[in-house]
Amino acid sequence: MFSAFVQAFKTPDLRRKLLFTLGIMALFRFGSVLPTPGVDLANVQICVGESQDEGLLGLINVFSGGALLQLSVFALGIMPYITASIIIQLLRVVIPRFEELYKEGQAGTAKLTEYTRYLTIGLGVLQSATIVATAANGNLFTGCSVDVIPNDSPLNLALMIVTMTAGTGLIMWLGELITERGIGNGMSLLIFTSIVARMPQNLFSVLGGSGGVSRFLAVIAVILVATLAVVFVEQATRRIPVQYAKRMVGRRQYGGSTTYIPIKINTAGVIPVIFASSLLAMPQLVAQFGSPTSSWVQWIATNLRQTDTVYLVAYALLVFAFTFFYTAITFNPEEIADNMKRYGGFIPGIRAGESTARYLSYVINRVTAAGAVYLLILALLPTLAVMWLGVSQNLPFGGTTILIMVGVGLQTVKEINSQLQQRHYEGFLS
Repeated sequence: MFSAFVQAFKTPDLRRKLLFTLGIMALFRFGSVLPTPGVDLANVQICVGESQDEGLLGLINVFSGGALLQLSVFALGIMPYITASIIIQLLRVVIPRFEELYKEGQAGTAKLTEYTRYLTIGLGVLQSATIVATAANGNLFTGCSVDVIPNDSPLNLALMIVTMTAGTGLIMWLGELITERGIGNGMSLLIFTSIVARMPQNLFSVLGGSGGVSRFLAVIAVILVATLAVVFVEQATRRIPVQYAKRMVGRRQYGGSTTYIPIKINTAGVIPVIFASSLLAMPQLVAQFGSPTSSWVQWIATNLRQTDTVYLVAYALLVFAFTFFYTAITFNPEEIADNMKRYGGFIPGIRAGESTARYLSYVINRVTAAGAVYLLILALLPTLAVMWLGVSQNLPFGGTTILIMVGVGLQTVKEINSQLQQRHYEGFLS
């Protein structure tokens, strides 16, 4: 991996792309620590030190690199864009027009991207208004005695909402710039930047806190083992062989080649974990606005903590369900079987058409079951580590964060190697 980066910096074109990408990532981090107008930064620092990153706000705070609880310009991070992208994908199943646009190629994809941008801004307005209202009411930092927004006039609150929404639009633009002019997928790299930015601070908090050196080393060992497991599983694929029959077009012969359909074990990626965490965190967020003496608020506080049995069982069931649901949306056996039949392809031993679709469904269901178990183990890793090590719940890692970091890192290195090979072949041919 390091040799690829060294070779890339020796190539002028790739060096410009890498420096451009690093510059955008630095600008993104600057916006993550720049406070929103109307926020008392000193009081925010006091409240952050007393709070715990739990629930839905804790999840958003992870993907914003700690910017949410800092109430910075980039407080929402990349989450509105992720949510909008997922919603547009899900709407393809409900709205036939979206499915038609998806099949139209580049023009249809551009239209869906435009819808995603509009929805991102709308979600940005909604989420920023929720966060500002929560902070103004004193519910963002439970138990904090100081006001993070001293001036809660409607004009000041509206200015904060507009600023955070504009920050969301700017993040979306920065991610697209990286994709067009830099290296790798821009949105994924910005998430990667947010997660990595908090790792050193959280690691040293374990070392300097009640954990001590032994627990610090244990946390490092767990992170390394989880990273190796993610690399192994994310690189693994189930290859289904495909044979194309020979056909004559005029005097030319086409086909006769053999290829395969690669099916990843974790086809759904990190989406099921995000869905499950967000869904289970919603009751905790709603309970913050209820009376502490209410029975339903007490039940949520007692049974929906991350180490409780009810939470763990519900989390496991949701991860399994969302893994199969999202895989069914992204992988369509009937469509693949029809495309293979149209171009003269078939799986050896399987008849083309409906039999091929049934076989692909059988294989994807078995592979998805293994992927769901893998995602569940990875998602429960932080909770199991908390219970085993006895450290604070604010661990410096999580199954979702490790999966994102390793996945984005592998994909970026693959793209760098691909571009290096292209330039190598050009030099060889010349």
